[in-house]
Amino acid sequence: MASDDLNMLQRALLAQQQRGAHPPAWGASALQPEQVRTNTAAAPGVPTEVPGEQYLAFTLLDLEFAFKAEYIQSVERLLDVTPVPNVAPWVRGVINLRGSIASVVDLRTFLEREPLPYNPRTRLLSVQYNEMVICLVVDSVSEMLPIPDNVIASVSTRQTNIPQWVAPYAAGTAVLGKRVIILLDAARLLFSEKMQHYEALD
Repeated sequence: MASDDLNMLQRALLAQQQRGAHPPAWGASALQPEQVRTNTAAAPGVPTEVPGEQYLAFTLLDLEFAFKAEYIQSVERLLDVTPVPNVAPWVRGVINLRGSIASVVDLRTFLEREPLPYNPRTRLLSVQYNEMVICLVVDSVSEMLPIPDNVIASVSTRQTNIPQWVAPYAAGTAVLGKRVIILLDAARLLFSEKMQHYEALD
């Protein structure tokens, strides 16, 4: 990655770092200017004076999702995944992530959606909550952007546009102009019964 692109990402995470959050270790091989944008300006319809927490947006099944940036350890290309026998079909194997072994989970298959053949835009999101780290395979990663609290609708709100198959892992939705982004809860996903059942067998 060019130094200018890296500086843009660092500036986008500055607010997090000032709050004491541990910044993600962005994989230089995974981030390209056309694939991950840093959106420092407010989205259309969002007041510029309202600050927002940083989220990493990504796509899955033609829908937009996002995790809070503080839970993203890194973004990687889908390389060097070692298959593991006798595991759930949504477990693609394990990967050596900077000296630590992490499970690789295909998020489409985990959510019981139709698999998609991997392509150059496919990415691994290394998601960490407490001591739990899981690498999630997603269709693509789009951008880092701030999302103000006042544009977020909680899961309990009616008409949050959250499909039933992802609702157990969702924190809510954010409406930014014409975009509807489903916000995933890292704790609900990583510590779900389904994920924990696999981890207990691993």
